[in-house]
Amino acid sequence: MRLDVLLARAAGRLQAAGSTSPRLDAEVLLCHVLGVDRTWLYTWGDREAASWARARFEALVAARAAGRPVAYLTGEREFWGLRLATDPSTLIPRPDTETLVEAALEKAAAATGRLLDLGTGSGAIALAVASERPGWRVLGVDLRPEAVALARRNAARLGIANAEFRHSDWFAALAGETFEIIVSNPPYVAEDDPHLAQGDLRHEPHSALVAAEQGMADLRHLVGEARDHLLPGGWLLLEHGFDQAAAVRRALVARGYEEVTSLRDLAGHERVSLGRHPRGPR
Repeated sequence: MRLDVLLARAAGRLQAAGSTSPRLDAEVLLCHVLGVDRTWLYTWGDREAASWARARFEALVAARAAGRPVAYLTGEREFWGLRLATDPSTLIPRPDTETLVEAALEKAAAATGRLLDLGTGSGAIALAVASERPGWRVLGVDLRPEAVALARRNAARLGIANAEFRHSDWFAALAGETFEIIVSNPPYVAEDDPHLAQGDLRHEPHSALVAAEQGMADLRHLVGEARDHLLPGGWLLLEHGFDQAAAVRRALVARGYEEVTSLRDLAGHERVSLGRHPRGPR
């Protein structure tokens, strides 16, 4: 069977299964099987698919049709131009989170400094910042040892030497350490959110998605504790749900942060809120 015919059939199957991007999913899976990029597929779509490739591809399509995330099937996802290894121990990096990276890079204007990424998962945020700011030392921490191991593998495979990763329950292992910038994409989904039963979220780690207090518990905790680890004038930047910005801003103001504001993602939702540690006494 020709590759373009194979792709068309797969896209149809994925569309029928409810995929929101059936053609893209099919192309990514076939590229993974063949070890080529999408441009190659467009150029050589009239080639015949080898029997082994067709069998492997159709198995992946079946898994995707059953709901398995593409990033877990291929074992990787691109984020900020970096190809990151992924596995079911961590969240899949998403384009919305690039809003947080952009904001962190804007605040990291100095030649050197220290940035902390709390709940680093695959290391996506930490590695994106470290790749753009080689003079900065970036530390990512995560409660799950398997996530720390994955982030370290990503740093090694990308050759990013100015990022390190440790096991820590938020700030627990960071006594006495301070940073110019602290960022986090913490769990912020409410326990009863219906989206947890839909799409890729069904397969991602529950502990990395869900927080108590209608998704606000970890956000409030970080706002409360981060000032003890920020240098005067330093910034705290938090990703949150599309309807949580006002609550996060109130928490930041109540804790004494200054220049509190929220930033919108590509869809126009308030996705990141930030505040500055006062330069004077706490």
